Amino acid sequence: MKNNILKSYLIVSLFAVSASAQSIVPTPPELNLSSYILMDATTGKILAESNSNSQIEPASMTKVMTGYIVADQIEQDMISNDDNVLISRKAWKMEGSRMFIEVGKRVSVEDLLKGLVIQSGNDAAVALAEYVAGSEQIFVDVMNEYASVLGLRNTLFQNSTGLPDADHFTSVRDLAVLSRALIDEFPSHYVLYKEKEFTFNNIRQLNRNKLLWRDESVDGMKTGHTEAAGYCLIASAKRNDMRLITVVAGSKSDKERFDASQRLLEYGFRFYAAQKLLEGNKELKSSTVWGGKKESVSIGLENDLLVTLPRGDFRNLTINYTIQNNIQAPIKAGDELGLVEVISNNNIVVSESLIALEDIDEKGFFGRMIAKIILWFIGLFNFNE
Repeated sequence: MKNNILKSYLIVSLFAVSASAQSIVPTPPELNLSSYILMDATTGKILAESNSNSQIEPASMTKVMTGYIVADQIEQDMISNDDNVLISRKAWKMEGSRMFIEVGKRVSVEDLLKGLVIQSGNDAAVALAEYVAGSEQIFVDVMNEYASVLGLRNTLFQNSTGLPDADHFTSVRDLAVLSRALIDEFPSHYVLYKEKEFTFNNIRQLNRNKLLWRDESVDGMKTGHTEAAGYCLIASAKRNDMRLITVVAGSKSDKERFDASQRLLEYGFRFYAAQKLLEGNKELKSSTVWGGKKESVSIGLENDLLVTLPRGDFRNLTINYTIQNNIQAPIKAGDELGLVEVISNNNIVVSESLIALEDIDEKGFFGRMIAKIILWFIGLFNFNE
């Protein structure tokens, strides 16, 4: 009896030590999907995934890339929301989901974007593609160029709509990366994705993303469905300062894709947190400069250092700085001078380059010579040691 009590005490004690040293995060929920991913939109950290690099048919999730390109064209002043687009017969005749534009009439880019995002209009997608590039086929070439620049390694587009094509594919990871870029780069465009309805040509249509009604923190993004692709969804939600992106593919039913996305979001927000640990463009360290008109240089990060971890792991963080030895002028702001590492539970969770935050000019000839002589003696001393 005493031995059993002792064993139980030891087991409980060991568990307590383990729990205090590292957060216990359960495995992600089991989901009946062909592939899925859960990503922190701020840091890009993957919190859960299954077959995330496998090729999938994106269906209407393709329209996120179409919208991204149009938003970028607007940002570059190549086109405007107020531009009126002449609707072609091809756009008017598009099958599948539509916003019901009419051939020969003109529709603003703004309305076409709403038709693309809210109503998932294939007609809107083609009209925008033709306006941006002259034809949908040329626009497809642009789509694939953008995909390459964004680092979408498992993506190939054949149309602007997502209609089935054997050579039209992507992955849930690529879609998450694309969605993150759209949210970050084009916030004024992203607000369209939370709109619940749009009326055009006296036809009122609801956004197909039912999570917009179910969860107030959800503000996007895009549904997709074909017989081959199954039911798919890109969803994004923000709670406090944390934004998550989910992509689910190959669901067997409309309801299941929303339930799966909701479960992934709840899992991410419940067990993980994102924090800013260090501020960018602010002196974190300084170091002696040899042969410079200033004796020291300010060292810091180009951008804020953000980390996503299991909630309890922030208690055990260590931040290590490594600065180059014998830094010599001249120095330009942005020169790499070291490394900062964030360590949690003996693992490096993130590392970033430390850079010079200022220019340091050289001293004159004699000043440089004196510095070189001193450094030579320092090197000699270290060598002899």
